[in-house]
Amino acid sequence: MATYVVATNSVRTSAEICDYLTRRIKDGDVVHAVNSHFGGDETDSDDVRDGDDALNVVASRLGDLVTVETHQLIRGNEPATDVLDYVNEVNADELVIGIRKRNPTSKIVFGSTAQDILLNANVPMAVIPLEKV
Repeated sequence: MATYVVATNSVRTSAEICDYLTRRIKDGDVVHAVNSHFGGDETDSDDVRDGDDALNVVASRLGDLVTVETHQLIRGNEPATDVLDYVNEVNADELVIGIRKRNPTSKIVFGSTAQDILLNANVPMAVIPLEKV
């Protein structure tokens, strides 16, 4: 049995991560889908709605295959801190995040949250490349 934590912030990211996980997960595995917002004035209702939508994609795509738990975290922490703390809370075996290619030469440029997670995670990670923006 493996425990995965999926960090997602959009429907598109969730869909790409689910494509990856459907090839990896097995009976008895657990997937924790996490979306984090700082809260207060830095989070509005659209952010919360988008987070819920992203989490619902994971639940609907993987819920018939394995146990899926969804968690929208609004605890006053930076998103990277929330994700990494959650990984430790559930003793995850793997963390899965998505990153976007951002320039014409396809050099991968990480956003600050993805970079913080990559530099500070203490579990194996899968980094899923997303479509260029």
